[in-house]
Amino acid sequence: MLDQNKMSGKTNAISQAIMPDDEIDLLALFGTLWRGKWWIALCAFVGLLIGGIYATQVAVPIYSSSTVIAIEDSEPSLIDIQSAVTGVSSESESINTEIEVIRSRQLMEKVVQDLDLLSDPEFNPTLIDPGLFSLATIVELVAGPNEPDTDQELLNEAVKRLRERTSVSVKRQTFAITISVNSEGKVKSEQLANTIAENYLQDQVRVKFATLDEGVTWLSERVVELEIEIEEKDRALKDAAAEADYINIEGLELMNRQVRELRERLIGEKNDAANAAANLVQLRTAVSAQDVPLVLEATKDPTLRRISEGLSGIELWQEGGVFKTRVELLLARSETNLERARTQVSSLEETIASVEIRVDDQARKLGVIQQMSRELDTVSILYETFLTRLKETTIQQGIQSPDARVLSKAIIGEKVSPRTVRIGLLTLVLGIIAGAATVLLREMRADTFRNAEDLLSVTGEQVIGQIPLIPMEGRQDLLQYLQDKPTSAAVEAVRNLRTSILLSQLDTPPQVIMSTSTIPGEGKTTQSISLAHNLAGLGKRVLLVEGDIRRRTLDEYFLQEAGDHGILSVVSGEVSLDEAVMHSDRLNADVLMGQKSKVNAADVFSSDRFNKFLATLREAYDYIIIDTPPVLVVPDARIIGQSCDAIMYSVKWDSTSKAQVKAALKELAAVNLNVSGLVLSQVDPKGMKRYGYGERSGAYGTYGGGYYDD
Repeated sequence: MLDQNKMSGKTNAISQAIMPDDEIDLLALFGTLWRGKWWIALCAFVGLLIGGIYATQVAVPIYSSSTVIAIEDSEPSLIDIQSAVTGVSSESESINTEIEVIRSRQLMEKVVQDLDLLSDPEFNPTLIDPGLFSLATIVELVAGPNEPDTDQELLNEAVKRLRERTSVSVKRQTFAITISVNSEGKVKSEQLANTIAENYLQDQVRVKFATLDEGVTWLSERVVELEIEIEEKDRALKDAAAEADYINIEGLELMNRQVRELRERLIGEKNDAANAAANLVQLRTAVSAQDVPLVLEATKDPTLRRISEGLSGIELWQEGGVFKTRVELLLARSETNLERARTQVSSLEETIASVEIRVDDQARKLGVIQQMSRELDTVSILYETFLTRLKETTIQQGIQSPDARVLSKAIIGEKVSPRTVRIGLLTLVLGIIAGAATVLLREMRADTFRNAEDLLSVTGEQVIGQIPLIPMEGRQDLLQYLQDKPTSAAVEAVRNLRTSILLSQLDTPPQVIMSTSTIPGEGKTTQSISLAHNLAGLGKRVLLVEGDIRRRTLDEYFLQEAGDHGILSVVSGEVSLDEAVMHSDRLNADVLMGQKSKVNAADVFSSDRFNKFLATLREAYDYIIIDTPPVLVVPDARIIGQSCDAIMYSVKWDSTSKAQVKAALKELAAVNLNVSGLVLSQVDPKGMKRYGYGERSGAYGTYGGGYYDD
């Protein structure tokens, strides 16, 4: 019977082992990658090989060649008309414009035509033979033939491809422009780069010629227009001078001086007229008042004074008298003087007005003539300037040069693609990544057991044996192999298993050992026979009992030695143990075969007669090994295990899922059964090496090669 305390402790270990762990174990991750190092190395080698083949055999080599040109710096001058139509500014916008000129469609089209790139398959895809299995051929077969491209479409495609293969850049802090062209040919890349540079320089000269030609045409037209304008203005000036009186600035100044003198004289005449008028008023007032002194004062006439001295007052103012007659004469003379003064003033005013009108007219005409003269002079100067520039421009037409020069011509192109070393390193890294991803993905998807550590960590049970896959064609070859290969790795592994089972319970060594598994095909029967053979080799009395009476697989191992009776006959008391047991010389132990029955097997193993049967076996044999059905298939193993001392649980290497094993162990733990140890069976040494476990895994490790027979 199994120790109940041990069972409860191991049950807790199982629950802890199957507890999910969300943490990433970096050491385990590194260990997984290290175990798969050969897979990673293989993927890296394959990646490197593919990269090498692609770089050297598949990829079309691309060569690059560069031409360097320098833009001549031109500082424009405000007084130089030529600078307005030629030269390249040093501003970044101008440099970038020149770059776009180099990449322009017009220039690229000229290069295509000069080098006849339409005859080159690199630039004319219609010249490439698509082959029988190309995508274009398949599309053509499905959709029908396409309409042939026109000449313009082919030219557009060639220009497009040339532009894609051309890169133009400017070096920092310089006016140097680099033209680089990638092509499939060494010489072709050189020709393309140099031709683009030459066409650019020629384009500059052509543009200059066109600009100068336009300038000459414009200047010629303008000179003719100015010449006609000069003639018209000169004729108009002469006509204006002929229509006007001869006059100049000096004559106009003389007339102005005359006006000033007349105005001064007019002022004097006006003063005289005013005085005469005042005297006349005074005289008339004195005469009206017959005031002799006032009359004498007003007239200041000495004759009138002498007359007045010899006459009295009455005599002075008598009609017809000398005094009165003289007064009337003087009064008439004053009126005449006043009239004459006024007439003189009026005459002077008319003269001044006439002279002023003439001065104004002459000044106006002189201004017009002067304006026309200035305009004529201006047009004449402009005419001379344009005529001079026309002569200079006409001379410059034959000596034009580009505003750039070639600093460095392109040479035979250097290979830039494919870069073998870079591709090799890249594919090597990709291969390593792919290999690591494959190993990790396979490890993540793996739900089986590949080593004892994995089995222990998942189940919490001790792994007591790792049995390599025994090379045999059929089950009947097992016993022959055990006899012929006593020092093979498999037999040595069974010996280790035997030692582990016998030492699993030092106080009460197990006598009845049950061999079971999770599902069929995990090698539990092979382990049972191998263990029985090994125990018999110790000189012990060993009985192999077939507890799997539903399938009866022992018949395939002992085909010629099987008897008519089996375990059911003995348990039921139909025959004695000695009558039912057969002895196998090859096994060197007794064998009790299974036996089909209509009675349910679980009922048989649960009966008291089965317990008495086991008690009888304990007395007759040193070791009894019972081969039972898988745990997840039928309940027989859980029933038989109640009467056994040890349970040997086989798990097939890289086959049985972890979930199935954990479920089976839970089934056993549910009935207070716990295995004495797990056996990793049918281990494939080559598979272990592929997974990276071959260096440290028991009897199939590489270090054990010298100790075991093949």
